[in-house]
Amino acid sequence: MASISFDPRINSQMSKNSHGAIIEEIEGLIRVYKDGHVERPPIIPNVPCNVAPTNDVSAKDVVIDKFTNLWARIYVTNRSGMLPLLLYFHGGGFCVGSAAWSCYHEFLANLASKAGCIVVSVNYRLAPENRLPAAYDDGISTFMWVKQQALNGSPEHKWWLSRCNFSSLFLAGDSAGANIAYNVATRLGSSCNPESMTKPLCLKGIILIQPFFGGEARTLSEKNMTQPANSALTLSASDSYWRLSLPSGSSRDHPYCNPLANGASKLRDLRLPAILVGISELDILKDRNSEFCSALASAGKRVETVMYKGVGHAFQVLHNSHLSQIRIPEMVSHVKAFINH
Repeated sequence: MASISFDPRINSQMSKNSHGAIIEEIEGLIRVYKDGHVERPPIIPNVPCNVAPTNDVSAKDVVIDKFTNLWARIYVTNRSGMLPLLLYFHGGGFCVGSAAWSCYHEFLANLASKAGCIVVSVNYRLAPENRLPAAYDDGISTFMWVKQQALNGSPEHKWWLSRCNFSSLFLAGDSAGANIAYNVATRLGSSCNPESMTKPLCLKGIILIQPFFGGEARTLSEKNMTQPANSALTLSASDSYWRLSLPSGSSRDHPYCNPLANGASKLRDLRLPAILVGISELDILKDRNSEFCSALASAGKRVETVMYKGVGHAFQVLHNSHLSQIRIPEMVSHVKAFINH
């Protein structure tokens, strides 16, 4: 896949002033007007599910909730045997992105193939039209839908249900999607305990790739990190995403944004399975991600941390450096080892 560049000239495709003043903008990605109108230029193309980036993976789109327009793209590798299941949430600051984006289509098809798993890529509702916790609600709805399929799946879903090992279920995501995966897991509460989870489902782990968290106090990497070219996340963009996605009037110390704001001691009460956290060395979130991992470990949680050297935020989907091509197979290998452990 060719690297993706964020071209500010794409703004010329946006409306100029037909909706009043612009109240929030992340150049090239999203523009929000005073009257509530939202524009998202097609910076990354959507691709249909039948576009096969790998020869051994098939993909189909399924409707989860027609009333909220919640749907998912399911990837199944043709390798033999029963396969672990990943519920995956894409990134985009809660405000942009799609399960149909070409970069996620390629990455998740490759992940399904190389890691030997079934991937359910969730197309959740976006902010600011649907502020948090809407994305978390969609995550829970998807989890409950999978549970229903596991118990009473319809014949139309046999193509993936018959291959699925529901006793090996993982929540996963990158950036904002990792935040969603984590918050869905905390909402599930005691259901995250494999011994108490309703059969045949068993949540075995959480995979958080560059989890998108924040806070009012800046970390050193947020203040000082030199960003690689075509960085997917700058500090100003991060602040804009939080202003657009958090409940109106909330600060960045809202628990949706900052899980450590009220003290790490509350983490001890959470029932969480094993957690894999992938951190990028050149990501402004590096220090915040590291602090989060340390707090989880101090609270007695099982945490495995991997640092990806020389790459920035979302390198696995943006392919924006030569090192990305090296680190992507490493990441897939780490995910494979984690889900098969």
